[in-house]
Amino acid sequence: MLRYSDQDGASIWVETSDPCEVAVVVEGNRSTARTFTVHGHHYAIVETQEIGEYTVELDGHGVWPIEDNPPSRIRHVTELRRVAFGSCRTTVPHDDAHEATHGVDVLREYGKRLMAGEEPPDLLLFLGDQVYADEPSQEMLAFIRARRDDGPDEIVDFDEYAELYRQAWTEPLVRWVLSVVPTAMIFDDHDVRDDWNTSDVWRREISKVPWWSSRVVSALGAYWIYQHIGNLSPSERKADPAYAEITAGEVDGGAALDAFAALADADPTSNRWSYCRDVGHNRLIMLDTRCARELDPAKRGMVDEVEWEWFAERATGDVDHLLIGSSVPVFLPSGIFDVESWNEAVAGGAWGRRAAVVAEKMRQAIDLEHWGAFRRSFDRLGTLLVDISAGRRGRAPATVVLLSGDVHYSYLAAATSAGGDLDHARIYQAVCSPIRNPLSRVVRFANVVGQFGVATLVGSLLARAARLPRRAFRWKITDGPWFPNVLATLVLDGRKAAVRWHTARPEYEKLAEVVLTATPPSH
Repeated sequence: MLRYSDQDGASIWVETSDPCEVAVVVEGNRSTARTFTVHGHHYAIVETQEIGEYTVELDGHGVWPIEDNPPSRIRHVTELRRVAFGSCRTTVPHDDAHEATHGVDVLREYGKRLMAGEEPPDLLLFLGDQVYADEPSQEMLAFIRARRDDGPDEIVDFDEYAELYRQAWTEPLVRWVLSVVPTAMIFDDHDVRDDWNTSDVWRREISKVPWWSSRVVSALGAYWIYQHIGNLSPSERKADPAYAEITAGEVDGGAALDAFAALADADPTSNRWSYCRDVGHNRLIMLDTRCARELDPAKRGMVDEVEWEWFAERATGDVDHLLIGSSVPVFLPSGIFDVESWNEAVAGGAWGRRAAVVAEKMRQAIDLEHWGAFRRSFDRLGTLLVDISAGRRGRAPATVVLLSGDVHYSYLAAATSAGGDLDHARIYQAVCSPIRNPLSRVVRFANVVGQFGVATLVGSLLARAARLPRRAFRWKITDGPWFPNVLATLVLDGRKAAVRWHTARPEYEKLAEVVLTATPPSH
């Protein structure tokens, strides 16, 4: 997998079946790394400063590219001009039966376009639910049942997570895409478990499940291996004490990884999953909105104070475009936002203990866990975004674009201050979900009616009844919702920007395009 790439070089992530020396060969120039071992699995990250077509060798034997694949190429990313993004991708076969239930895999179809010669994007962002650990496929269930006779049909240890990632990323077309397009990732709940860190009540309840401790440690450890370390630059990895300890020498680093993951779950301030990249004239901040949550009802927040200070220090202007990746959307349909804010207040005791119990059950049952369900954090973030767009934190960017997934439909929203003009907004929410996990037609209809119809009226009434504070800013959904499987691309050209959503029906085709400017959006 081609992971981190900038003007100085690129990082190639490799998993192997046995310990070995891994070589990446570019135009005859070799860069090598020795594998490290975790729970009996073997990995390496090879750093190279070369550009061009590359091959991979294990102990001198060529293993990549595989037969009939086009060559893989390394490009140095010096500017973010095209950023593909999306979330929520299930791993099931690509036959007619599974396409009828899960739709066509848009990432796989995109791979066909790239193989045919289409220019690849500068970066591919996966915004959560790269794997579904709580919804294992039949192939994954077969692997689990072949290993053990008892226990849940759930992924509960590192070996099972390793197989989950293997099944997700080794389909030939997808595997080739990941070898040619630099990737950046952040988790959402299904990478660990549905509703992960929804509330303090949820954490207390899940901790009583016998296999949960193994599950969460394995989930975060596997995430560190398969997703996180590839997000980091070579200098960041070199400075990371956890990386040094886990990859040291010939000793299996499984125990060290487990200890690291257990502490990251128990004390989120012990580790940071968020990261920031300045690429040319643009900045990308990928924000952890799952593990870094503060769940104490007295100071509940989407991120804790340590994470917020880190984020606020980097969320500034003086760039052409500021991109913020948040797995869960910030700006939801207005009605469902009000319902989430009301639910948080009632679950926190605004209407008494009995109502709080009912509200908590409602929160977990219908996933009321986005930024609106962390109202203090939402207000804080909105104020910060308005200050950035108004030029009070450095030169105002042309756009501030929030990139999200999670909700299984796609849309664009524009946002501004309470007294601002939405037709001249600089703040946008671009949502792209799912890559492959569509809602049924019945659920789609229910979403439209509930979130874009009934919830608007009900949410407004509930917000008043709970005496919620007035919003300090306003927003509206300008385009969408769209419900097919999708992959989006943010196109940046100087201080101009546009978002395109593509689907596969069954071939890859453009679903919508919106230009982001300081004038009313054009199509």
